[in-house]
Amino acid sequence: MNREPERTDPHVPYFFLSYAHTPPRATDGPDPDMWVRRLYQDLCEHILMLTDLPEGESAGFMDRAMRIGEDWSSRLSAALAACRVFVPLYSPRYFVSDHCGREWRAFALRQTRSRTSQDSAPPAIVPALWTPVHAERLPSAAKSLRHDHERFGPHYASYGLYALMKLRRYRAEYEHAVRLLAQSIVTTAHENPVPRGEPLDLADLPNAFGPPPVLRRVRIVVAAPSSRELPPGRSERCYGPSPVDWNPYRESDVDAGRPLADFAAEQVRGLDYLTTVEPLDEAAGSLLAEAHPSAPTVMLLDRWAVADPEQRELLTRVDAAAQPWVVVIVPWDRSDPDNQSSGAELQSALEKTLPRTLQRGRSVSRAATGGVPSLSAFADVLPTVIQWAAAQFLRYVSPVYPPAGPPVPRPRLLGPVPEPGSAQETPDDPRI
Repeated sequence: MNREPERTDPHVPYFFLSYAHTPPRATDGPDPDMWVRRLYQDLCEHILMLTDLPEGESAGFMDRAMRIGEDWSSRLSAALAACRVFVPLYSPRYFVSDHCGREWRAFALRQTRSRTSQDSAPPAIVPALWTPVHAERLPSAAKSLRHDHERFGPHYASYGLYALMKLRRYRAEYEHAVRLLAQSIVTTAHENPVPRGEPLDLADLPNAFGPPPVLRRVRIVVAAPSSRELPPGRSERCYGPSPVDWNPYRESDVDAGRPLADFAAEQVRGLDYLTTVEPLDEAAGSLLAEAHPSAPTVMLLDRWAVADPEQRELLTRVDAAAQPWVVVIVPWDRSDPDNQSSGAELQSALEKTLPRTLQRGRSVSRAATGGVPSLSAFADVLPTVIQWAAAQFLRYVSPVYPPAGPPVPRPRLLGPVPEPGSAQETPDDPRI
Protein backbone atom coordinates (compact mmCIF):
# COMPACT_ATOMS: atom_id res chain seq x y z
CA MET A 1 0.00 0.00 0.00
CA ASN A 2 1.42 3.38 -1.05
CA ARG A 3 1.74 6.09 1.52
CA GLU A 4 2.75 9.70 1.33
CA PRO A 5 5.96 10.76 3.05
CA GLU A 6 5.69 12.73 6.24
CA ARG A 7 5.04 16.43 5.80
CA THR A 8 4.88 17.55 9.38
CA ASP A 9 8.40 18.96 9.26
CA PRO A 10 8.62 22.17 7.17
CA HIS A 11 12.26 21.37 6.32
CA VAL A 12 11.59 18.15 4.35
CA PRO A 13 12.29 18.93 0.68
CA TYR A 14 10.80 16.86 -2.10
CA PHE A 15 14.17 16.55 -3.79
CA PHE A 16 17.88 17.09 -3.22
CA LEU A 17 19.60 18.40 -6.36
CA SER A 18 23.13 16.94 -6.49
CA TYR A 19 25.38 18.60 -9.08
CA ALA A 20 29.05 19.17 -9.82
CA HIS A 21 30.17 22.75 -9.26
CA THR A 22 31.78 24.46 -12.23
CA PRO A 23 35.02 26.30 -11.39
CA PRO A 24 34.60 30.08 -11.76
CA ARG A 25 36.65 31.96 -14.34
CA ALA A 26 37.00 35.17 -12.37
CA THR A 27 36.12 36.55 -8.97
CA ASP A 28 33.75 39.19 -10.36
CA GLY A 29 32.42 37.07 -13.22
CA PRO A 30 28.94 35.55 -13.49
CA ASP A 31 28.04 32.51 -11.42
CA PRO A 32 29.15 29.53 -13.57
CA ASP A 33 26.29 27.47 -12.11
CA MET A 34 23.58 30.03 -12.78
CA TRP A 35 21.90 27.70 -15.30
CA VAL A 36 21.77 24.89 -12.73
CA ARG A 37 20.18 27.29 -10.28
CA ARG A 38 17.59 28.24 -12.91
CA LEU A 39 16.77 24.56 -13.47
CA TYR A 40 16.35 24.12 -9.71
CA GLN A 41 13.95 27.07 -9.56
CA ASP A 42 11.92 25.73 -12.50
CA LEU A 43 11.65 22.32 -10.83
CA CYS A 44 10.49 23.90 -7.58
CA GLU A 45 7.80 25.89 -9.39
CA HIS A 46 6.44 22.78 -11.12
CA ILE A 47 6.45 20.76 -7.89
CA LEU A 48 4.54 23.49 -6.10
CA MET A 49 1.90 23.27 -8.83
CA LEU A 50 1.76 19.46 -8.68
CA THR A 51 1.43 19.17 -4.89
CA ASP A 52 -0.36 20.78 -1.97
CA LEU A 53 2.78 22.03 -0.28
CA PRO A 54 1.88 24.68 2.29
CA GLU A 55 3.38 28.12 2.16
CA GLY A 56 6.96 28.22 3.40
CA GLU A 57 7.71 24.52 2.92
CA SER A 58 10.71 23.74 0.76
CA ALA A 59 10.05 22.09 -2.60
CA GLY A 60 13.71 21.22 -3.04
CA PHE A 61 17.23 21.65 -1.72
CA MET A 62 20.25 23.04 -3.53
CA ASP A 63 23.41 24.03 -1.74
CA ARG A 64 23.53 27.44 -3.43
CA ALA A 65 20.33 28.31 -1.58
CA MET A 66 22.24 28.39 1.73
CA ARG A 67 23.43 31.63 3.25
CA ILE A 68 27.13 32.43 3.47
CA GLY A 69 28.40 31.41 6.88
CA GLU A 70 25.91 28.63 7.54
CA ASP A 71 27.28 25.31 8.72
CA TRP A 72 27.52 23.99 5.18
CA SER A 73 28.32 20.33 5.85
CA SER A 74 25.66 20.00 8.56
CA ARG A 75 22.97 21.50 6.32
CA LEU A 76 23.91 19.18 3.47
CA SER A 77 23.89 16.14 5.74
CA ALA A 78 20.53 17.09 7.24
CA ALA A 79 18.98 17.59 3.78
CA LEU A 80 20.29 14.22 2.56
CA ALA A 81 18.83 12.57 5.67
CA ALA A 82 15.39 14.12 5.12
CA CYS A 83 14.80 14.62 1.38
CA ARG A 84 12.27 12.39 -0.34
CA VAL A 85 14.05 11.99 -3.69
CA PHE A 86 17.71 12.26 -4.71
CA VAL A 87 18.19 13.94 -8.11
CA PRO A 88 21.74 13.57 -9.50
CA LEU A 89 22.43 15.94 -12.38
CA TYR A 90 24.44 13.80 -14.80
CA SER A 91 27.43 15.32 -16.58
CA PRO A 92 31.02 14.20 -17.24
CA ARG A 93 32.13 16.43 -14.36
CA TYR A 94 29.56 14.87 -12.00
CA PHE A 95 31.04 11.37 -12.05
CA VAL A 96 34.59 12.54 -11.37
CA SER A 97 33.40 14.66 -8.44
CA ASP A 98 34.41 13.13 -5.13
CA HIS A 99 31.89 15.31 -3.31
CA CYS A 100 28.97 14.23 -5.54
CA GLY A 101 29.97 10.60 -5.01
CA ARG A 102 29.76 11.09 -1.25
CA GLU A 103 26.32 12.72 -1.53
CA TRP A 104 25.11 9.73 -3.55
CA ARG A 105 26.59 7.36 -0.96
CA ALA A 106 24.84 9.14 1.92
CA PHE A 107 21.42 8.82 0.29
CA ALA A 108 22.05 5.23 -0.83
CA LEU A 109 23.04 4.21 2.71
CA ARG A 110 19.89 5.80 4.07
CA GLN A 111 17.79 3.75 1.65
CA THR A 112 19.67 0.54 2.36
CA ARG A 113 19.23 0.88 6.12
CA SER A 114 15.49 1.51 5.74
CA ARG A 115 14.82 -1.55 3.56
CA THR A 116 13.98 -5.05 4.72
CA SER A 117 15.33 -8.13 2.95
CA GLN A 118 11.92 -8.65 1.28
CA ASP A 119 11.59 -5.03 0.18
CA SER A 120 12.25 -4.76 -3.57
CA ALA A 121 11.09 -1.18 -4.07
CA PRO A 122 13.18 0.76 -6.61
CA PRO A 123 15.56 3.41 -5.28
CA ALA A 124 14.20 6.92 -4.78
CA ILE A 125 16.81 8.30 -7.17
CA VAL A 126 15.61 10.19 -10.24
CA PRO A 127 18.58 11.15 -12.44
CA ALA A 128 18.48 14.16 -14.74
CA LEU A 129 20.72 14.57 -17.78
CA TRP A 130 22.51 17.91 -17.72
CA THR A 131 24.99 17.13 -20.49
CA PRO A 132 25.49 13.81 -22.34
CA VAL A 133 27.56 11.12 -20.64
CA HIS A 134 28.79 8.05 -22.54
CA ALA A 135 27.42 4.82 -21.11
CA GLU A 136 30.90 3.38 -20.56
CA ARG A 137 31.74 6.33 -18.30
CA LEU A 138 28.86 5.64 -15.92
CA PRO A 139 29.92 4.03 -12.62
CA SER A 140 28.17 0.87 -11.52
CA ALA A 141 25.99 2.84 -9.07
CA ALA A 142 24.46 4.73 -12.01
CA LYS A 143 24.35 1.81 -14.44
CA SER A 144 22.09 -0.11 -12.05
CA LEU A 145 19.37 2.57 -12.33
CA ARG A 146 16.62 2.20 -14.90
CA HIS A 147 15.82 5.50 -16.52
CA ASP A 148 14.35 6.09 -19.98
CA HIS A 149 15.83 9.36 -21.20
CA GLU A 150 14.02 9.08 -24.53
CA ARG A 151 10.61 9.78 -23.01
CA PHE A 152 11.75 13.28 -22.05
CA GLY A 153 11.86 14.37 -25.69
CA PRO A 154 13.77 13.69 -28.92
CA HIS A 155 16.72 15.95 -28.12
CA TYR A 156 16.95 15.45 -24.34
CA ALA A 157 19.01 12.24 -24.55
CA SER A 158 21.29 13.72 -27.22
CA TYR A 159 21.91 17.16 -25.78
CA GLY A 160 20.74 17.24 -22.15
CA LEU A 161 18.91 19.96 -20.25
CA TYR A 162 21.75 22.48 -20.51
CA ALA A 163 21.54 22.66 -24.31
CA LEU A 164 17.73 22.65 -24.32
CA MET A 165 17.77 25.53 -21.87
CA LYS A 166 20.38 27.60 -23.72
CA LEU A 167 19.06 27.21 -27.28
CA ARG A 168 15.87 29.09 -28.03
CA ARG A 169 14.63 26.60 -30.64
CA TYR A 170 14.53 23.89 -27.95
CA ARG A 171 12.74 25.96 -25.34
CA ALA A 172 9.47 24.05 -25.65
CA GLU A 173 11.35 20.74 -25.27
CA TYR A 174 13.07 22.08 -22.16
CA GLU A 175 9.74 23.01 -20.57
CA HIS A 176 8.36 19.56 -21.46
CA ALA A 177 11.39 17.76 -19.99
CA VAL A 178 11.38 19.76 -16.75
CA ARG A 179 7.66 19.22 -16.29
CA LEU A 180 8.10 15.45 -16.73
CA LEU A 181 11.09 15.46 -14.38
CA ALA A 182 9.07 17.27 -11.70
CA GLN A 183 6.21 14.79 -12.16
CA SER A 184 8.66 11.89 -11.81
CA ILE A 185 10.04 13.37 -8.58
CA VAL A 186 6.58 13.77 -7.07
CA THR A 187 5.45 10.28 -8.17
CA THR A 188 8.60 8.66 -6.78
CA ALA A 189 8.24 10.53 -3.48
CA HIS A 190 4.65 9.33 -3.05
CA GLU A 191 5.02 5.76 -4.31
CA ASN A 192 8.42 4.98 -2.82
CA PRO A 193 8.76 6.94 0.45
CA VAL A 194 12.09 6.71 2.25
CA PRO A 195 12.06 7.10 6.05
CA ARG A 196 14.08 9.92 7.53
CA GLY A 197 17.62 8.90 8.39
CA GLU A 198 20.39 10.12 10.65
CA PRO A 199 22.61 12.86 9.20
CA LEU A 200 25.96 11.43 8.13
CA ASP A 201 29.28 13.23 7.97
CA LEU A 202 30.12 13.30 4.25
CA ALA A 203 33.84 13.47 5.02
CA ASP A 204 33.63 9.99 6.58
CA LEU A 205 31.84 8.37 3.64
CA PRO A 206 33.47 6.66 0.66
CA ASN A 207 32.79 7.86 -2.86
CA ALA A 208 29.91 5.87 -4.41
CA PHE A 209 31.66 6.13 -7.79
CA GLY A 210 34.96 4.71 -6.52
CA PRO A 211 38.20 6.61 -5.97
CA PRO A 212 38.45 9.80 -8.03
CA PRO A 213 40.72 9.41 -11.09
CA VAL A 214 42.91 12.29 -9.94
CA LEU A 215 43.50 12.96 -6.27
CA ARG A 216 43.34 16.74 -5.89
CA ARG A 217 44.51 18.40 -2.70
CA VAL A 218 44.72 21.93 -1.33
CA ARG A 219 46.41 22.87 1.93
CA ILE A 220 45.00 25.63 4.08
CA VAL A 221 47.59 27.29 6.29
CA VAL A 222 46.56 29.81 8.94
CA ALA A 223 49.02 32.53 9.91
CA ALA A 224 47.44 34.15 12.96
CA PRO A 225 48.13 34.42 16.69
CA SER A 226 46.29 32.31 19.23
CA SER A 227 44.40 33.86 22.12
CA ARG A 228 47.46 33.23 24.33
CA GLU A 229 49.90 35.05 22.04
CA LEU A 230 48.10 38.25 21.16
CA PRO A 231 50.20 41.37 20.56
CA PRO A 232 49.56 44.55 22.56
CA GLY A 233 46.48 46.40 21.40
CA ARG A 234 44.66 43.33 20.11
CA SER A 235 41.56 41.94 21.89
CA GLU A 236 40.92 38.21 21.99
CA ARG A 237 37.35 38.23 20.61
CA CYS A 238 38.39 36.86 17.19
CA TYR A 239 40.79 34.19 18.48
CA GLY A 240 40.89 30.82 20.20
CA PRO A 241 43.36 28.40 21.77
CA SER A 242 44.91 27.60 18.37
CA PRO A 243 45.73 29.87 15.42
CA VAL A 244 43.28 27.86 13.29
CA ASP A 245 40.44 29.10 15.55
CA TRP A 246 40.85 32.64 14.22
CA ASN A 247 37.83 34.30 12.61
CA PRO A 248 38.14 38.04 11.85
CA TYR A 249 34.44 38.29 10.96
CA ARG A 250 33.12 36.85 14.21
CA GLU A 251 31.70 40.13 15.46
CA SER A 252 30.50 41.72 12.22
CA ASP A 253 28.74 38.71 10.67
CA VAL A 254 26.03 36.95 12.65
CA ASP A 255 26.63 33.72 10.71
CA ALA A 256 30.39 33.71 11.22
CA GLY A 257 30.73 32.18 14.65
CA ARG A 258 33.02 29.32 13.65
CA PRO A 259 36.67 29.44 12.59
CA LEU A 260 37.34 30.93 9.17
CA ALA A 261 39.52 27.92 8.29
CA ASP A 262 36.53 25.58 8.79
CA PHE A 263 34.45 27.67 6.42
CA ALA A 264 37.30 27.73 3.88
CA ALA A 265 37.76 23.95 4.13
CA GLU A 266 34.09 23.39 3.30
CA GLN A 267 34.35 25.68 0.29
CA VAL A 268 37.45 23.80 -0.88
CA ARG A 269 35.73 20.43 -0.53
CA GLY A 270 32.80 21.81 -2.50
CA LEU A 271 35.24 22.36 -5.38
CA ASP A 272 36.21 18.67 -5.15
CA TYR A 273 39.55 19.04 -3.44
CA LEU A 274 40.71 17.16 -0.39
CA THR A 275 42.06 19.56 2.17
CA THR A 276 43.94 19.89 5.43
CA VAL A 277 44.09 22.85 7.84
CA GLU A 278 47.35 23.65 9.64
CA PRO A 279 48.76 26.57 11.62
CA LEU A 280 51.80 28.25 10.08
CA ASP A 281 54.30 26.94 12.62
CA GLU A 282 53.33 23.33 11.82
CA ALA A 283 53.24 23.81 8.06
CA ALA A 284 56.40 25.91 7.75
CA GLY A 285 58.73 22.93 7.41
CA SER A 286 57.18 21.78 4.15
CA LEU A 287 56.70 25.33 2.89
CA LEU A 288 60.42 25.99 3.27
CA ALA A 289 61.80 22.59 2.27
CA GLU A 290 63.15 21.92 -1.18
CA ALA A 291 61.62 18.44 -1.17
CA HIS A 292 58.69 17.64 -3.46
CA PRO A 293 55.68 19.56 -2.03
CA SER A 294 52.40 17.74 -1.46
CA ALA A 295 49.79 20.27 -2.59
CA PRO A 296 49.09 23.90 -3.55
CA THR A 297 48.67 26.11 -0.52
CA VAL A 298 46.26 28.88 0.41
CA MET A 299 47.46 30.89 3.40
CA LEU A 300 44.88 32.76 5.45
CA LEU A 301 46.92 35.61 6.89
CA ASP A 302 46.00 37.87 9.80
CA ARG A 303 47.93 41.15 9.60
CA TRP A 304 48.29 41.01 13.36
CA ALA A 305 50.56 37.97 12.89
CA VAL A 306 53.41 40.22 11.73
CA ALA A 307 53.38 41.94 15.14
CA ASP A 308 54.82 38.73 16.59
CA PRO A 309 58.62 38.49 15.95
CA GLU A 310 58.59 34.69 15.59
CA GLN A 311 55.75 34.60 13.08
CA ARG A 312 57.21 37.56 11.19
CA GLU A 313 60.55 35.76 10.87
CA LEU A 314 58.78 32.61 9.69
CA LEU A 315 56.78 34.54 7.12
CA THR A 316 59.95 36.24 5.86
CA ARG A 317 61.50 32.83 5.22
CA VAL A 318 58.36 31.62 3.43
CA ASP A 319 58.52 34.70 1.21
CA ALA A 320 62.19 34.07 0.46
CA ALA A 321 61.37 30.49 -0.61
CA ALA A 322 59.16 32.07 -3.31
CA GLN A 323 57.07 28.99 -4.00
CA PRO A 324 54.62 30.08 -6.75
CA TRP A 325 51.87 27.68 -5.62
CA VAL A 326 51.60 29.42 -2.21
CA VAL A 327 48.93 32.14 -2.38
CA VAL A 328 47.84 34.48 0.40
CA ILE A 329 44.40 35.78 1.33
CA VAL A 330 44.34 38.64 3.84
CA PRO A 331 40.95 38.88 5.61
CA TRP A 332 40.48 42.29 7.23
CA ASP A 333 37.32 43.49 8.93
CA ARG A 334 37.45 47.27 8.64
CA SER A 335 34.72 47.69 11.26
CA ASP A 336 36.90 46.12 13.97
CA PRO A 337 38.07 49.03 16.21
CA ASP A 338 41.50 47.42 16.75
CA ASN A 339 42.01 47.28 12.98
CA GLN A 340 40.99 50.90 12.54
CA SER A 341 43.69 52.13 14.89
CA SER A 342 46.54 49.86 13.71
CA GLY A 343 45.68 49.03 10.09
CA ALA A 344 48.22 51.26 8.32
CA GLU A 345 51.12 50.23 10.57
CA LEU A 346 50.36 46.52 10.20
CA GLN A 347 49.97 46.77 6.42
CA SER A 348 53.35 48.48 6.14
CA ALA A 349 54.95 45.70 8.19
CA LEU A 350 53.23 43.08 6.06
CA GLU A 351 54.55 44.63 2.83
CA LYS A 352 58.10 44.46 4.20
CA THR A 353 57.64 40.86 5.41
CA LEU A 354 56.03 39.31 2.28
CA PRO A 355 56.95 41.49 -0.72
CA ARG A 356 57.25 38.63 -3.26
CA THR A 357 54.22 36.72 -2.07
CA LEU A 358 51.97 39.78 -1.99
CA GLN A 359 53.11 40.92 -5.43
CA ARG A 360 52.37 37.46 -6.82
CA GLY A 361 48.99 37.47 -5.11
CA ARG A 362 48.03 40.82 -6.62
CA SER A 363 48.47 39.33 -10.09
CA VAL A 364 45.77 36.81 -9.14
CA SER A 365 43.37 38.99 -7.15
CA ARG A 366 44.00 42.38 -5.64
CA ALA A 367 40.94 41.83 -3.47
CA ALA A 368 42.58 38.80 -1.86
CA THR A 369 45.70 40.65 -0.72
CA GLY A 370 44.19 44.09 -0.13
CA GLY A 371 42.07 43.12 2.88
CA VAL A 372 38.94 41.02 2.31
CA PRO A 373 36.24 42.92 4.25
CA SER A 374 33.52 40.28 4.83
CA LEU A 375 32.75 36.60 4.82
CA SER A 376 30.73 36.87 1.61
CA ALA A 377 33.64 38.65 -0.10
CA PHE A 378 35.94 35.91 1.19
CA ALA A 379 33.65 33.25 -0.34
CA ASP A 380 33.77 35.11 -3.66
CA VAL A 381 37.55 35.38 -3.86
CA LEU A 382 38.48 31.93 -2.52
CA PRO A 383 37.63 29.81 -5.63
CA THR A 384 39.75 32.00 -7.91
CA VAL A 385 42.72 31.79 -5.57
CA ILE A 386 42.38 28.01 -5.26
CA GLN A 387 42.22 27.46 -9.02
CA TRP A 388 45.25 29.66 -9.58
CA ALA A 389 47.32 27.95 -6.88
CA ALA A 390 46.37 24.54 -8.29
CA ALA A 391 47.39 25.61 -11.80
CA GLN A 392 50.76 26.87 -10.54
CA PHE A 393 51.30 23.62 -8.66
CA LEU A 394 50.70 21.60 -11.82
CA ARG A 395 52.95 23.89 -13.83
CA TYR A 396 55.95 23.90 -11.51
CA VAL A 397 55.68 20.71 -9.47
CA SER A 398 53.96 18.19 -11.72
CA PRO A 399 55.43 18.65 -15.21
CA VAL A 400 54.77 15.91 -17.73
CA TYR A 401 57.94 14.12 -18.82
CA PRO A 402 58.26 11.54 -21.60
CA PRO A 403 58.57 7.95 -20.32
CA ALA A 404 62.02 6.67 -19.55
CA GLY A 405 63.56 4.42 -22.19
CA PRO A 406 66.75 3.73 -24.13
CA PRO A 407 68.36 6.68 -25.91
CA VAL A 408 67.28 7.06 -29.51
CA PRO A 409 69.93 8.33 -31.95
CA ARG A 410 69.02 11.41 -33.88
CA PRO A 411 68.32 10.67 -37.56
CA ARG A 412 70.75 11.89 -40.21
CA LEU A 413 69.60 14.07 -43.06
CA LEU A 414 69.40 12.13 -46.31
CA GLY A 415 70.60 13.46 -49.66
CA PRO A 416 72.37 12.36 -52.80
CA VAL A 417 74.91 9.62 -52.11
CA PRO A 418 78.35 10.92 -53.06
CA GLU A 419 80.70 8.87 -55.21
CA PRO A 420 83.44 7.10 -53.21
CA GLY A 421 86.47 9.30 -52.85
CA SER A 422 84.67 12.43 -54.03
CA ALA A 423 85.07 15.77 -52.24
CA GLN A 424 81.49 15.50 -51.04
CA GLU A 425 82.19 12.35 -49.07
CA THR A 426 82.75 13.20 -45.40
CA PRO A 427 83.31 11.01 -42.35
CA ASP A 428 80.37 10.34 -40.09
CA ASP A 429 79.92 13.16 -37.60
CA PRO A 430 78.83 11.76 -34.24
CA ARG A 431 77.13 15.05 -33.46
CA ILE A 432 74.52 14.64 -36.22
